Amino acid sequence: MNLLEAKGLRVSFSGKEVVHGVDFTLAPGEKLALVGESGSGKTVTALSLLGLAQNADVSGSAMFAGLEGQPTRDLLKLPERDLLSIRGREIAMIFQEPMTALNPLFTVGNQVAEVLQLKEGLTGREAWDGAVEALRATGIPDPERRAGAYPHQLSGGQRQRAMIAMALAARPRLLLADEPTTALDVTLRSQILELLADVQRHNGMAMLLITHDLNLVRKFADRVAVMENGYLVETGTVESVFANPQHAYTRKLIDSRPARDVEEGPAPAGLPVMSASGLRVSYPVNLQGFKGWFKKGEYVAVRDAAFSIPPGRTLGVVGESGSGKSTLAMAALGLMPHRGELHVAGTQWGPDAASNKAIRRVVQVVFQDPFSSLSPRMTVEEIVGEGLLVHEPSLPLAGRRERVVQALTEVGLGETQFPGLLQRYPHEFSGGQRQRLAIARALIVQPQLLILDEPTSALDVTIQKQVLKLLQRLQREKGLSYLLITHDVDVIRAMAHEVLVMKDGHVVESGPVRQVLDAPQQDYTRTLVAAAS
Repeated sequence: MNLLEAKGLRVSFSGKEVVHGVDFTLAPGEKLALVGESGSGKTVTALSLLGLAQNADVSGSAMFAGLEGQPTRDLLKLPERDLLSIRGREIAMIFQEPMTALNPLFTVGNQVAEVLQLKEGLTGREAWDGAVEALRATGIPDPERRAGAYPHQLSGGQRQRAMIAMALAARPRLLLADEPTTALDVTLRSQILELLADVQRHNGMAMLLITHDLNLVRKFADRVAVMENGYLVETGTVESVFANPQHAYTRKLIDSRPARDVEEGPAPAGLPVMSASGLRVSYPVNLQGFKGWFKKGEYVAVRDAAFSIPPGRTLGVVGESGSGKSTLAMAALGLMPHRGELHVAGTQWGPDAASNKAIRRVVQVVFQDPFSSLSPRMTVEEIVGEGLLVHEPSLPLAGRRERVVQALTEVGLGETQFPGLLQRYPHEFSGGQRQRLAIARALIVQPQLLILDEPTSALDVTIQKQVLKLLQRLQREKGLSYLLITHDVDVIRAMAHEVLVMKDGHVVESGPVRQVLDAPQQDYTRTLVAAAS
């Protein structure tokens, strides 16, 4: 008997249908992956099962098997009171972005304990102890202390583990996991998957995994269902679908692995665009006990890092959350006090903003999440042209607009494709298009170095490939250098010439990308490469 059986599932918003008659089944203990790009309808499909798709008109049926001695229920026909008793207790959900799904005003321990109080009827003390144990079961270090932390005080991996602890606290029979590992490092992805698989084995829990990560599907799922534009276009076992995909869209997804297309050979002679030696970055921290009354302690995030980035070349920096790679990027941008030598085109970052203005034109940045890094209140013309107001304030309006149009054309955005492009706002574009806007904003001041902070981790595999091809083309045409911060080993293979591997603030291994990734010398590097394969 199936645990869940959806038939003719349709979802509409304001009369526009976005999910078109989807059918699928899920057996007890089975792992089904729902795969597709953003906008394919996979998340809306999952949310509609629990009545969480706001303002949606849902039709069809979703029969959920009751506990022993209880009748099968149609989730789509249940009143809100009955759905409340099912949510979290029989069916739980892990949301894609834990920073927005977790309440910033409560500690993670209180948020997990709340589930145990509401669903299990535990007392406050029992629920707190249960929350600590739930956090411990997910592998969070020092769970007694972390339970008292707020979401912003945890790393991305720890926040995701707290979300999983909350979802699994009441031992549900079905887990809906919406992109549970998208923004996590490769080793953390493996750990999260192992954790979910271990829980599933012990509890017999079924999983509906919503993802665009095909490596994750290949490793983890039993069956796969592929969605395109709200339609279910292909289903089958993971082995059969990956070995012999029948639909063109499935073949497109499978063929979307990043491809290497960069200038090879020796690096050009001349002054490095950026170089560092003995680079050290530290933070003040509170000391425990009596000592903390009189002085601060020190947490060293980057220790004695050294690197050099020649013109037209890419240095990849890879490591887990907390390894120091993002701190290294902040120091490279002149946004973090540091010790040691750090030169940009032969000039060292100065102690005040005025002396750094010329360097800031040389170094620009593209952030991980284009939706949060682009102002929702500014038009495309204002966003892309903002750098010219700072670095070329005397440029007339017509000249500035011409430069904006040129930068947008270079990244593949034009008036033909988007009428009224310059007066549009970021929310009117897809994730990949927003990232192109972010790249155009960085390019308009004609920099020599782009710092790319996880530029594709939030994008679908097909869009990721397009953005990487764009970055590769721009590097060849403009001679740009890149400092690429990522946890994705496949992106490093496709883009980087040299690579730094960081762990706990140390550079544990460095060298040419093929040498480091194909014949790693350190156990940590071998672990990263194995987790990505």
